[in-house]
Amino acid sequence: MNHRVYFATILIFQSANLISAQTQSKGELPDKLIDKRKIKRDYDRYEEPKCKDEDTEGDTVDDLNELAASFPTLENPPVHFATENCTVVTAQTGSTALVPCVVNNIGDGMVSWIRRKDYHLLTVGLTTYSSDERFQAIHLQHSEDWTLQIKYVQARDAGVYECQVSSHPPTNIFIQLNVVEAKAEISGPSEKYLKPGSGLNLQCVVLQSTEPPSYVFWYHNNRMINFDTDRGINVKTELSAKTSTLSISSAATRHSGNYSCVPSNAQPASTYVHILNGENPAAMQHGGRGLSWLQCSPSSWLMILTFSTLFLS
Repeated sequence: MNHRVYFATILIFQSANLISAQTQSKGELPDKLIDKRKIKRDYDRYEEPKCKDEDTEGDTVDDLNELAASFPTLENPPVHFATENCTVVTAQTGSTALVPCVVNNIGDGMVSWIRRKDYHLLTVGLTTYSSDERFQAIHLQHSEDWTLQIKYVQARDAGVYECQVSSHPPTNIFIQLNVVEAKAEISGPSEKYLKPGSGLNLQCVVLQSTEPPSYVFWYHNNRMINFDTDRGINVKTELSAKTSTLSISSAATRHSGNYSCVPSNAQPASTYVHILNGENPAAMQHGGRGLSWLQCSPSSWLMILTFSTLFLS
């Protein structure tokens, strides 16, 4: 039996019993005491309970339709750059520069890279439009990373690069690329003066390098001497620290000459070592008057000796 009908029947039955009792006590007619409108209001207010075991398929469909109609249509989320605008990237000459651009919620949009100084279109998607093949967009399938790769970076590559997404409206960010030239530096003066038997230590540091060198070679004049231990030369290199040290425990006159530190990824550095007989290293370091001519370069020595010979003769 339908719950609504059953409930209404109970209400009518209870009302009839109440009227019967009142009629018996007061002698009034039942038809005048039954308030049919009140019974109808009670019937309309009654809500039929919904149980999981009952067959309410039709009601469920109606409820779902009403629920779906109450929510607005979802739109695609806006494009968002995970890479911060105005990010600065530093690369050294000769290396590979990676200019980042991570895009969230790209949807059907397309990523383009533009060089801002001349508005040159470099890449669209994975296609390179520049005649310079050093430029390439790097993107893995299903990833959000659209990195611009520049091989064999040159000083002229420095500047602002734009990562643009073809959304509506188009959105973009700008990345600053700085290019530095790594160089080696040998600590101390450019010319060093020692007496025979003194210890020689030359320390070379690679500066402005964004990555450690693959190797560091030492040259004495034009000879590579990294492995000349039989000549009393010891070289210790720490690539991760970008340093290399050349040491000679007991310098001899044969160790005089030009020493060069040559890293794989940086400009070399040089120093000239003089091994002089009978001179006082302390006096040379303080620059005594009688030794001031030692400040001259080797090419000047011959000129000084020539004039001295002519004068004495």
